[in-house]
Amino acid sequence: MSGESLTIGVLPLGRPTFDVAFAEEMLAGMMADLRATGHRLVGSAHLLMDAASTEAAMADIKAENPDRIVVLQVTFTDAAMTCRIADAFEQPLAIWAVPEPRLGGRLRLNAFCGLNLASHALGLRGRLFSWRYAPPHTSGIEAMLTDTPMVTPLIAGDSVADPAQGAALLAQLAGKSIARIGVHPDGFDTCAYDSERLAKLTGMRVTGFELPELFSRARAAPEAAASGLRATLSENLSGLDHVDQAELDRSLRLKLALDGMKADGGFDAFAIRCWPETFTEYGGAVCGPASMMGEGRVPCACEADVYGAATQLLLQAASDQPVFLVDLVDMDASDDTGVIWHCGQAPISMADPDVVARATIHTNRKMPLLFEFPLKPGPVTFVRLSQARGQQCLVIARGKMLKREMAFTGTSGVVKFERPAGEMLTRVIDSGLEHHMALAYGDHVAVLESFAAAAGLPVIHL
Repeated sequence: MSGESLTIGVLPLGRPTFDVAFAEEMLAGMMADLRATGHRLVGSAHLLMDAASTEAAMADIKAENPDRIVVLQVTFTDAAMTCRIADAFEQPLAIWAVPEPRLGGRLRLNAFCGLNLASHALGLRGRLFSWRYAPPHTSGIEAMLTDTPMVTPLIAGDSVADPAQGAALLAQLAGKSIARIGVHPDGFDTCAYDSERLAKLTGMRVTGFELPELFSRARAAPEAAASGLRATLSENLSGLDHVDQAELDRSLRLKLALDGMKADGGFDAFAIRCWPETFTEYGGAVCGPASMMGEGRVPCACEADVYGAATQLLLQAASDQPVFLVDLVDMDASDDTGVIWHCGQAPISMADPDVVARATIHTNRKMPLLFEFPLKPGPVTFVRLSQARGQQCLVIARGKMLKREMAFTGTSGVVKFERPAGEMLTRVIDSGLEHHMALAYGDHVAVLESFAAAAGLPVIHL
């Protein structure tokens, strides 16, 4: 404990779609650690599940004139409320997110992704903050409460680029077309874009649609086509009989709707607002259809992430294979690995050949169709056309997917990065990078560096 007693404003953020009982258990441990520091705590000791309760807690904290604000990222949340907190308080800001065990079940908290979204959004706003990613009852809490908030600036690395190869790849992308269906969710600054800026950088075009267009096409899809798609899918996917059949039919029809939009508009990729409306208004998941589209070399980015779709097109062209847009959901310095994951939309060719891929439901929304399997072992390349801190750059990382049991439900893989996991963790959060990266098997760094040279982009090696 430091010699000076501080008044700490505490705001524990959570969402009811995650494992609330487990979140409350983690929060109890975090609060016990905070109390053990001897500092005076004000605010809330309970999960703040919505804007109204958070605003009320913020008002209570303001009345106490705190020395520092601590956001407890207990489960995933978008960055909207964290930004509201950052705007409301001039005091130093800290964020504490908790990891969860890799047990092969659902992502019960997904707190790392919330920290990632917050770091990007705060980076865009130039707001400094300190942070920690650690379970309760581990050392380091005092540093979070007393250190001066710092960030690591993005620094371009050295690269040996082939100008001709890069120019050819840039020419290949010019004229590619992305259909954006719906708008990105509130608080997902990571998915914001400017179509003119993207066109100037890559030559890609973006056409916007509303979600009802996708839903009406899906409902109008012929029954025979949906039945035929189900029959084809059953050849490579087990468990189709074990999910709700009406919801499965609706999910498969989203694939047919995307096929129709591609045929009519000549689109090369999609960026889809996948939740909550596909579940709450339509009644079926688009995750499985996104997997099938990706396998067919028509990548789909969830959460209407247009730069994510553009990144997928870039990596697909560089690697000449299907790609997967992933969340980084855990980093474990003791194991020197990270976990990349998405609900269930990896191309099925990425499945571990020793495991039978199976049909499953969305862990939060409880609807099919999602694919479930661990990713196959082998070398992998990660890339992101990034807008971190408002500056466009190309972020690249290499790693090796390990042969491990599935860390979490959906499609996930355990990866050992070139850089030690603890350093990767620090660079990702301090640099304010987006939460989506594109993945492909193999080493494609040289061709990506050549593209960056041709496009005039600095390269950041994680």
